[in-house]
Amino acid sequence: MTKGGMESVELFTTEGKGRGLKAQKEFLPGDVIFAEPAYAAVVFDSLTHVICHTCFKRQERLHRCGQCKFAYYCDRTCQRAAWLNHKNECSAIKRHGKAPSENIRLAARILWKIEREGSGLSEGCLVSIDELQNHVDSFGEEEKKDLRTDVESFLEFWPPHCQQFGMQFISHIFGVISCNGFTLSDQRGLQAVGVGIFPNLCQANHDCWPNCTVVFNNGNHEAVRSMFHTQMRIELRALSKISPGDELTVSYVDFLNLSEERRKQLKKQYYFDCTCEHCKKQVKDDLMLAVKEGESKPSADTVKEVIQFSKDTLEKINKARMEGLYHEVVKLCRDCLKKQEPVLGDTNIYLLRILSIASEVLSYLQMFEEAADYAKRMVDGYLKIYHPNNAQLGMAVMRAGVTHWHAGLIEAGHGLICKAYAILLITHGPSHPITKDLEAMRVQTEMELRLFQQNEFMYYKMREAALKNQKIQVMPEPSNENAPSLFHKKE
Repeated sequence: MTKGGMESVELFTTEGKGRGLKAQKEFLPGDVIFAEPAYAAVVFDSLTHVICHTCFKRQERLHRCGQCKFAYYCDRTCQRAAWLNHKNECSAIKRHGKAPSENIRLAARILWKIEREGSGLSEGCLVSIDELQNHVDSFGEEEKKDLRTDVESFLEFWPPHCQQFGMQFISHIFGVISCNGFTLSDQRGLQAVGVGIFPNLCQANHDCWPNCTVVFNNGNHEAVRSMFHTQMRIELRALSKISPGDELTVSYVDFLNLSEERRKQLKKQYYFDCTCEHCKKQVKDDLMLAVKEGESKPSADTVKEVIQFSKDTLEKINKARMEGLYHEVVKLCRDCLKKQEPVLGDTNIYLLRILSIASEVLSYLQMFEEAADYAKRMVDGYLKIYHPNNAQLGMAVMRAGVTHWHAGLIEAGHGLICKAYAILLITHGPSHPITKDLEAMRVQTEMELRLFQQNEFMYYKMREAALKNQKIQVMPEPSNENAPSLFHKKE
């Protein structure tokens, strides 16, 4: 079955997995299989005044809606584009006296769209909102309690003059949001800023080693003529060669976890048992639990003790990061690495987690040389574990490249930036802001590398002078959040 812009994919039903998507033609790495605008989307409660409610870009100065005083936009273009979806919300917020939570706002936007267009197939959608999975029957007691609270809050917010929906259908919509909400990120792709429903994307089944990835594209409203504007959308992009008839899969969770942990997470959040090859055969688990080989191979008890120490340290690190105690974080990382290094292998996930935090925090503190050493080891481990075209791998390699560049290690820095650029060209595409930034860095480091190769002494003299004249660029403050995950789960 194909529909409006979805000609290259087919909806099919599989035994045990329900619906899925199949390719109708061949795709190569980096190809956009389809792009889909949100059926409905909202900005997170905590960010409503710093993120545009139309394109989800983070902006310094935003225009506020003069009516409800709640919605914010980049400019008049974004405000006009939002009016169809904001109109009902605007008057409901004024009537209610305040804006409700993101979940209530998203449910209301979905139901206003149904009121306008009906709940059948929307243009370009392979399935209707009615047909999306809600998993309400699988909810635990706590989730059912949250659902009842959401439904009650929704009924208080929903205007009496709008179409009235039955309790069962309202519960279905909240179930759909809970299981199918997709995380929207800002234009840097580094921070989760909202949640949206994309019915076609919801049909792509999970695989821990998928052949596709999803990237959020904030669109372009800056073109002079509106006919050249592009709307906010998600893009499903091929990670490897895909043949006609192949199932299209995405990963709902980060691969950098043991297969048992990934399965637990998928069961808890998405209510299914993962049966992918990597889980069934526990592929790469041996690498993620690697210990030092050789004559002095550590005993099982020593390994167990070091892993427990690592877990305890990670908890302390999280606490210190929450409080902004970055020097304390560095001390905890160094102490933990001393314990880990004689015992754990280079690809052990507990070692890699500490290396990742240490390199990020040391970069922020401008201790670039030590940060670069840890970043290099982290990337070497990641390259043995992740799919070669994994977006999180690309971002980690980029971070390592920038750290080496700041440390004055121009050869290694340029090499890593080139490697990251090659990955992100596939996962994000050439027009994504991060890819464009990387391209600029690639050009800059290439020029610096040429100068370095011609005259090392001159290179360091010029670098020294440049650093004296301008403050060295401060790395962004380390975030306590992980990179935005694919699907948004209400905490």
